[in-house]
Amino acid sequence: MLRASLLFLLSVSMLQSLPQVYRRQAPFAHTFSIVARDPATGKMAVGVQSHWFNVGVLVPWAEAGVGAIATQSFIEKSYGYLGLELLKQGYSARQVLDSLLGGDPAREMRQVAIIDHRGQVAAFTGKGCVRYASQITGEEFSVQSNMMLGDQVCASMARAYLHSAGKPLAERVLDALDAAQQAGGDIRGSQSAALILVPAGSTGKPWKDREMDIRVDDNPRPLHELRRLYRLQVAYNYMDMGDLATEKKDIKLAMEEYGRAMQMFPENLEMQYWSAVTMANNKRLDQALTIFKKVFAKNPNWREMTRRLPPAGLLTVSDEDLRRILAL
Repeated sequence: MLRASLLFLLSVSMLQSLPQVYRRQAPFAHTFSIVARDPATGKMAVGVQSHWFNVGVLVPWAEAGVGAIATQSFIEKSYGYLGLELLKQGYSARQVLDSLLGGDPAREMRQVAIIDHRGQVAAFTGKGCVRYASQITGEEFSVQSNMMLGDQVCASMARAYLHSAGKPLAERVLDALDAAQQAGGDIRGSQSAALILVPAGSTGKPWKDREMDIRVDDNPRPLHELRRLYRLQVAYNYMDMGDLATEKKDIKLAMEEYGRAMQMFPENLEMQYWSAVTMANNKRLDQALTIFKKVFAKNPNWREMTRRLPPAGLLTVSDEDLRRILAL
């Protein structure tokens, strides 16, 4: 526990070095957010929307097997980094929050929520947060908001999250964010949004441990765009599963997965093209030709791409079949 104790002292020391009054040049994001854990899968997520540019680099923090944090209002970004480090050492969400706030002379300007890998939740809304500012904590989730148009944002988020039980965690988070906006949302309007989803356990390889990290930096309808990006991520996940099935020579499953992806985004040429390549590589050239023809008609650059695949080993058809493809 020596390292944990030193880290605790370091967090307090860093926060105590902050100025006694909020610095105008420091980041702030008056916003609404949610942190949550799926009790069935152990996955954790944090979602946020704000009338502030690029909120995804300010408010949401999450790490597989550790926890998720939303730090907002007058932001102290070290809450995210130090909070996750303390959670990693075994401290509970409440212990971490208390330690961060205890060392922060500007704590009454903060709003923060933490959920740990066990589903324990802790949240705080300082007296200096701009109204309407509130929080609601429930079983394995917390919703929080500040500078809202009305006083029903958190209640609406909590209801939406609870009523969406049974859906994938990311969709429940998106539903909660949508409910917040429908209840009035940020008094200034909308600009950016973000969603991070991490698995229950860490692989020890951080670059593999984020299932989703999608952000909308500047958009008049950020939550609408965030949901579109979420669906696109799901579709590409199907493509990845199709690729994996192809590697295992399970072509039937591969085509099912590719089909799911294309059904979600039928105009996406990338998905169509690689599905056709898989068909061609597995002796289903006639089906592949139909797709290649449609893709080439919309963007002839894909034909040139096809010329370049055989040397890389990505298209393994005969010379005659390659000519048939390129002639389309």
